[in-house]
Amino acid sequence: MKKLWQKNKAELHPLIEAYTVGSDYLLDQELMPYDIEASIAHALGLARMGALSKKETGRLVKGLKDIQRDWRAGKIRIPVSSEDCHTVIENKLIKKLGDLGQKIHTGRSRNDQVLVAMRLFMKDKAGQINRLIASLAQMLLKEAQRYQDMPLPGYSHTQQAMLSSVGHYYASFLESLLDDYDFLRKVKDQIDQNPLGSAAGFGVNLSLDRNYTSRLLHFKKTQLNSLYCQNSKGKFESLFLEALAQIMMTAAKLADDMIVFTTKEFSFFKVNGLITTGSSIMPQKENLDVLEIIRGNASVVIANQALVKDLNRNTFSGYNRDTQLIKKPLLESVKIVSDTLAVLKIFLETVAPDRGRILKSIRSDILLADTALELTKESGLPWRQAYREARDVNAGQKLDYTAKIKEKISLGAAGHLDLPSYQIRIKNLKNG
Repeated sequence: MKKLWQKNKAELHPLIEAYTVGSDYLLDQELMPYDIEASIAHALGLARMGALSKKETGRLVKGLKDIQRDWRAGKIRIPVSSEDCHTVIENKLIKKLGDLGQKIHTGRSRNDQVLVAMRLFMKDKAGQINRLIASLAQMLLKEAQRYQDMPLPGYSHTQQAMLSSVGHYYASFLESLLDDYDFLRKVKDQIDQNPLGSAAGFGVNLSLDRNYTSRLLHFKKTQLNSLYCQNSKGKFESLFLEALAQIMMTAAKLADDMIVFTTKEFSFFKVNGLITTGSSIMPQKENLDVLEIIRGNASVVIANQALVKDLNRNTFSGYNRDTQLIKKPLLESVKIVSDTLAVLKIFLETVAPDRGRILKSIRSDILLADTALELTKESGLPWRQAYREARDVNAGQKLDYTAKIKEKISLGAAGHLDLPSYQIRIKNLKNG
């Protein structure tokens, strides 16, 4: 296939071609539907300004929809020689429509093509990821309700510290995910700007109605300055990746805890063979590899965000080929986060707390801080004196940990989770 920039019959050295194309020809398989969507909007925009007749527009739009149908059917593959999805789409239009197919690129650059395709991709994936978060949040709420009275030791410095509950524990991740949802939605609002029509970063001498294509593509606004459109590549993607990194930080914290809580030394939670692997040499092993991969993938997403920032920070204003390398970490991170949320839901469906094991593991001195507070309240002792005398008060007592949970009445503590407030937040979640 002929390259969009090719002006003569001279062939690019194959090693140079392979090196500069990199993995774009593979990554663009996923971006192709977004490029087709933007191309349809561009064709309608050209018709609006009189550059295409009604008949020409209809044929171009039909041709693009035919390509979209073939893509969905798995009939289109991008060869290295085509470089990207933009080239494949245009060459297929030319093959099908002749000279009319060449008109699709009027007033457009591959630079604003990839910008708008990536923007549409991020918007779409933000919605998908937030729907996964909402589903996982609903499950965590149910688990928090179910186990709000089941004791669980809370840890400080990785040592037993104060009494908590399984419900309190689950609710902490529920609230974290809801905050992650809100942050991703705000990022989506920030990047919801249409760069189409900015061409190579300097606009064109045509009266393109950029606000019209913004409406067609359901963007909230048109990104105004054409040079800023190019300069925002990397900025917007790193912002999006920051939201994904926050989700992975929540997931990794839960995974890391559960790796410890499910060890034979703890056994606070029971798991079954649906989610564990084994050892090729040790018959007794039941490994939660999935949690270790979640923990590791959090580092991958965080590193990807740093990579995208670093790729963008020292580039000259305008388009630079370095920014092609943004695609891989972005698409990789989207898949990691989507898959992580899906497997976490499976994990939570199969894991269950072991009340007996937990109760046996709780140290009696876990309530010393509570005892000290009771002494200040009941006897009027100064805090520091109560702090010193609390150990003697608890000595030899048989403690009802479930009852003690209910005494934790400060807002957000184990005895005052205010779970209905989370139900309201989940109910009011916007659709991505």
